[in-house]
Amino acid sequence: MAARQIVLDTETTGLNARLGDRVIEIGCVEIVGRSVTEETFHRYVNPEREVEEGAAKVHGLTREFLTDKPRFAEIAPEFVAYVRGAELVIHNAEFDLEFLDRELALAGLGRTLDHAASVLDTLALARELHPGRRNSLDALCERYLVNNRHRTLHGALLDARLLAEVYLAMTRGQESLVMERETPAATAVAAASIDLSKLRVVRAAPEELAAHESILDALDKAARGGSVWRRLAPRR
Repeated sequence: MAARQIVLDTETTGLNARLGDRVIEIGCVEIVGRSVTEETFHRYVNPEREVEEGAAKVHGLTREFLTDKPRFAEIAPEFVAYVRGAELVIHNAEFDLEFLDRELALAGLGRTLDHAASVLDTLALARELHPGRRNSLDALCERYLVNNRHRTLHGALLDARLLAEVYLAMTRGQESLVMERETPAATAVAAASIDLSKLRVVRAAPEELAAHESILDALDKAARGGSVWRRLAPRR
């Protein structure tokens, strides 16, 4: 995991960069040490072309609104400086990277990964963790209890903030695994210091054993072949 991560999202004039659709909004949120910082990057961009009606219904951005915004080439140097050396965290990264690579090429600045260190695709990660389930950003927000009720329209910065929360929730166990590899867990240290010869063993009373057997009898009947506890119990 990179020391600095940038959660990134874009909005575009349409769905096909190869047919001339352009980036119209970039939103980025910084994560350092698994904490979201205040160092965001957010720009609207004049695409110099019409916004498709279907796309406008998704994000609400119109050509009229974008007319006085800077062109991508004007904000590109600031963008590449912001992402330089970071790992990018993107949902469905192939889509955003195709658009960004085309915009950077037109600005004479190469490709996205000429500046960022690497890319992590949260859609691919979600599909690995939840195969066969819906893994859209909205579905992941619901699954990981991330509040997205204010998301009536898509927006690059809003979606990047939501994705940052989802990503941290999806990978919550990873930092503890790293720590356990590097240092003994506190419980293991405590267990190693216990003198087992001084532990007091409390045996179950006859009535407690009888109650336990009664429960196992009921489980045997329900399982129609014997409960797993009785099958695995050592023979006396």
